[in-house]
Amino acid sequence: MSAKEDFDREWEPVSDNVLARLRDAILEGEIPPGAKISEPEMSRKFGVSRAPLREAIRRLEERSLVTRIPRQGARVVVLDAKKVNDIFQLREAIEGMAAREAALRITQPEIDRLREALERQWLAKQAMPDDPATSFPNLDIDYHSAIVRASRNEFLIKFLSEDYHGLIDLCRRQQRRRPQRTERSMHEHQRIVDAIADRDPEMAELTMRRHIARARQDILDNMTM
Repeated sequence: MSAKEDFDREWEPVSDNVLARLRDAILEGEIPPGAKISEPEMSRKFGVSRAPLREAIRRLEERSLVTRIPRQGARVVVLDAKKVNDIFQLREAIEGMAAREAALRITQPEIDRLREALERQWLAKQAMPDDPATSFPNLDIDYHSAIVRASRNEFLIKFLSEDYHGLIDLCRRQQRRRPQRTERSMHEHQRIVDAIADRDPEMAELTMRRHIARARQDILDNMTM
């Protein structure tokens, strides 16, 4: 193995680690929307050289979490109403398809895990009835990811769990989740799981599309308040 290949092998895990840490900093609001990503500052913070950091920024740019502005450098994406609407329109179509495919291919253990995820959502809601914003988003993401994985479609899984997972997550986390919407969302989740468990692909797709359309409208309504 050449010295370059040796270096690439050692450098790749560093880049992956920086990617994960930088993505988390963006999703948790540590680096807010519109903020410039300072390479010197992030290099010091993560204890890495500029090379893996630049690679991480490039990969986040590919996933639309970061935008690069001429003479201004890389900045965290700002989600306006149009971007949110576009993201959710895409989610509605693709996650509807994923729910349809999941109804045809899901296993009983996967159905059981979906029901367990719903139970965790209800428990989180009961524990914090007026402020579910802290715990619910992660549970919501786990639930949607499980349905996508159950579709057995590698391209759907890659698209929603890798390529645009961070952007969808950012969209959720940037918006204020109202307790009323959280409860309605969980009832909608229940109907989706019931349709998938009944092996009813048409109803699974319909209920998923309606669920995401309602979530989109709720977010857009709150953005204009």
